[in-house]
Amino acid sequence: MLRNLFGRKKGGSPASQAGSAPAVPARPQPIDVTDGTFDEAVLASALPAVVDFWAEWCAPCTTMSAYVAFLAGDYAGRLNVAALDVDENPVTAERYGVMGLPTLLFLANGVEVDRIIGLVPYEDLKRQVERLLIASPAQSAASVEVQDASL
Repeated sequence: MLRNLFGRKKGGSPASQAGSAPAVPARPQPIDVTDGTFDEAVLASALPAVVDFWAEWCAPCTTMSAYVAFLAGDYAGRLNVAALDVDENPVTAERYGVMGLPTLLFLANGVEVDRIIGLVPYEDLKRQVERLLIASPAQSAASVEVQDASL
């Protein structure tokens, strides 16, 4: 069910907005990546990245995916947040030696700088992301310059 809410299940769709309530702007969500799109969407990103390696059958992945969705919203514009289904995309999972799920990779300048394996509290994820952002000042500065230029 959570996979459908966060738009991560293949073929799933975001929950529809029924009724006459005014539309609320959509909260940023992780981008779904595949073996074919990983390099361009994640490694070539100007922003530091967090990638959630998950599988539909993995119960802890459901909770971690919700946390990752919160990261996407909380760090929009400063962090590239992506998700990769390891059952449908085994090449990238193998390339990074992902052996347990859920696994989160933290990347700066296209290079893995840390990983978390298993379910951890959301506050721990936020601390790890803050360390990643501090360790990637050039990337963070570049994103601020891009934002300033668009003003």
